[in-house]
Amino acid sequence: MNQQIQFPDREEWDALSKQVRFPVLISGMLAECAIPQSLLFQRYGKEETPLSLFQQHRWDIEEEFEALIEQGLDDDDGLYILSDAK
Repeated sequence: MNQQIQFPDREEWDALSKQVRFPVLISGMLAECAIPQSLLFQRYGKEETPLSLFQQHRWDIEEEFEALIEQGLDDDDGLYILSDAK
């Protein structure tokens, strides 16, 4: 794990965008990550809420976000998001 990238346990469900959103600290700077409900359901099934699925699989999901961050793959607003197309 990259010590310059830290994921605080402060995830939340964004009903408007249908994403689980959570902060990331990158060398002390705050940024935001998001994973769509559709991707969570596609990967892990629909038996749980998106937030619960995220919490159950957070270590794997954070590893994917760490790779996005290291590659600088944020959007124009500085948001890191996993795509359904992955």
